Amino acid sequence: VEEQRARWGRKRSRTAKELLETEHKYLEQLDLVVTFFVTILKAKGTLKPAVLETIFGPLESIYSASHVLSLHLERGNLGPGLENFCQNLELYGHYAENLEQANKTLKEQLRKNKAFRRFKKLQETRPQFQGRKLEDLLPLPLQRLHQYKHFLRDLLENTSPDSAEYQKLAKAVKSLSEVSRWVQDIIRKRENSLQLLRVQKLLKGQKTQVLTPGRWYIREGWLLVVPSKGEELKRRMFFLFSDIFIATKPCHPLHLLNSNKLACQAVYPLQQCIVDKVFGHTQSQGGLLSLSFPHKTLLLMSSDQEDINDWYRSLTAAVR
Repeated sequence: VEEQRARWGRKRSRTAKELLETEHKYLEQLDLVVTFFVTILKAKGTLKPAVLETIFGPLESIYSASHVLSLHLERGNLGPGLENFCQNLELYGHYAENLEQANKTLKEQLRKNKAFRRFKKLQETRPQFQGRKLEDLLPLPLQRLHQYKHFLRDLLENTSPDSAEYQKLAKAVKSLSEVSRWVQDIIRKRENSLQLLRVQKLLKGQKTQVLTPGRWYIREGWLLVVPSKGEELKRRMFFLFSDIFIATKPCHPLHLLNSNKLACQAVYPLQQCIVDKVFGHTQSQGGLLSLSFPHKTLLLMSSDQEDINDWYRSLTAAVR
């Protein structure tokens, strides 16, 4: 038991030391943004207060919370320090919610505001920045949130459950996990919106509405459509979403506007779809899928076994 406690103690000290060292480094990087951008921009009035608020969000408050945490860690007050820090964790969720708009506003200001463009360039040439741009520094809080999760889990695993600190650490890990889930959810929704937008832009014309609230992008790829009457196989591009399945074909390569776009041929709602694997139709590798809709049955083929299995899994999951 004594040996186990000593081992825990050593690992815990190592983790606490690493947490403090990386916290100092993180603070240095945040300090670059707060000192050379936020503070000076406020004083100079180069950006309107509302624009400044949009670009940097709660970054100053995040910096203050980390500064207090580092002081606790330096004094070895791990439990109270983390307990106090967790009361400020919501700032990270709000920061994540704001980040997309922050990037958009930053790009807009760089395009329209000559004084800000010059100011940003000048600040980034300072030796403290070591060639880093403001764009590289703005996502730091979200990267740090991910690191906190690992540090706190390690600390909890190497703390005796009987100690007073254990409860405080367990509470901190729970708070961190909740905020991490919140941030992951924001990131997932943002990535999904980008995928929906990308597919919308790929399709010719505006008839097919891909951008619909609550719709999730799942996957896309080429499949061969097996016609009911012995015609030849047709190669088509398919897009699978949480509620619909879209069949498309490439527009004519010489078309002036749409040469690199896809024409939508059909949109199948997944609500009443039945997915089956059909065997014995292909001598070579690969397989065949049957998709039954109320007024249509689709036979889809791929010569790649793994690909057809993936499609089968994705389609059944989406229908379910």
